[in-house]
Amino acid sequence: MTESMELARLGIGSARRVVGLAVTGGLALALAWLAFNPAPAPFGLRLLLLVLAALAGLVAWRLLKASQQVLVLTTEGLFEEGGPMLADMAQIAAVDRGLFAFKPSNGFLLKLATRGPRRFRPGLYWQFGRRLGVGGLVRGAEAKYMADALALHLARRDQVQD
Repeated sequence: MTESMELARLGIGSARRVVGLAVTGGLALALAWLAFNPAPAPFGLRLLLLVLAALAGLVAWRLLKASQQVLVLTTEGLFEEGGPMLADMAQIAAVDRGLFAFKPSNGFLLKLATRGPRRFRPGLYWQFGRRLGVGGLVRGAEAKYMADALALHLARRDQVQD
């Protein structure tokens, strides 16, 4: 049994957390205010605004929970600290940080060998099928360091396998 070594950590800073929560929470409040505004508006429009306000509130709530998480990259894989494994190192096929990659801002995209469950932590990561996007509200320098450490580890792994 090999000992797992931590390679990098990635989290959301407090200032980014506050700005993200203020924007999404402000959107929820603005939509709710428009729905209850006394100006005449059709019932369907008011209902749509309420649904959108509820969705924006849900995103703000999930952002609050996600912003308290930290991602940890070890020699075994990528984990939520104290939580589930997001990607086993053996399942990671490639790291994409390219300009035209479909990735979160300040982040990178992992291409996995097998499909995983759909997951979404606003501002931190998302996973759909074989794609795992890491980033959003995270610090760009930390995300770049994690992507570089992961790419280096994958290059060493592939070199040993050849």
